[in-house]
Amino acid sequence: MPGTSSFRAAYGAVLDRWPGPVEAVDLPTPYGETRVNTCGPAGAPPLVLLPGGGATSTVWGACVAEGAARAHRVHAVDLVGDPGLSAAAPSRAIRAVGDLVGWLDAVLDGLGPGGPVTLAGHSYGAWIAAHYAARRPARLGRLVLLDPTQVFAGLRPGYVLRALPMLVRPAPERIRSFLAWETRGAALDPAWLRLQEESAGFPAVRPVTGPRPDLAGLARPAGTGPRIDIQFAALARCHDSGRAARAAREALPGARVGVLPGVSHHALPLTAAAEIVRRVF
Repeated sequence: MPGTSSFRAAYGAVLDRWPGPVEAVDLPTPYGETRVNTCGPAGAPPLVLLPGGGATSTVWGACVAEGAARAHRVHAVDLVGDPGLSAAAPSRAIRAVGDLVGWLDAVLDGLGPGGPVTLAGHSYGAWIAAHYAARRPARLGRLVLLDPTQVFAGLRPGYVLRALPMLVRPAPERIRSFLAWETRGAALDPAWLRLQEESAGFPAVRPVTGPRPDLAGLARPAGTGPRIDIQFAALARCHDSGRAARAAREALPGARVGVLPGVSHHALPLTAAAEIVRRVF
């Protein structure tokens, strides 16, 4: 099992705070086993959640607590190669967008949801979700993007420079300092923050990066493709949320695009869970 014992203990401590029973499933894929934490009524419409880079599936607990699992069967996924309890295959790494799409195909096949899926992602998870929707629109009933990075706007240079020390040489104090700066001192869940600090000792795997997803095929009249909801964080330091929202409306005229007030990029979805659930789940 990936991660140190202290990492797994911190992961379990956050997951234990989710309301109701949670089923942990390890799904085999060509790229390794993928941990999925599932809750909500069996047979309800499936909602598949992808976290931001390094955040783990446990970050979605706040949305579950606010009601995301009342009308959905929630499947929160640990990204392969990222901190979490997914285990990458030693013989086949995820190296390109096509690999990510193939991995997510296998995850959805393993979940076996009946009917179209709602696929939601935050940050890097939203980038993955957008690429998947562009290539597999028929598999989705809805696409939800929460403050997506590198989809409608590039990263601000100042944000990248501030994040580099944490990315190059992760350490608990660097992670805490960066999150305090980006969230403007927001009150983050202490258990989740401890888990983030524990991720400093996780084996580093270079994430897949690349071009922005080609969303032209999703720019269709309402009712002819997946419904698309996009929410940006008003206080995000990673990009100009207002400019990104305008770009999203231009690229996807049929999408519902909004800006969440008073919240930063890395405080999502934790500190805006009630509003996120009200708007999109």
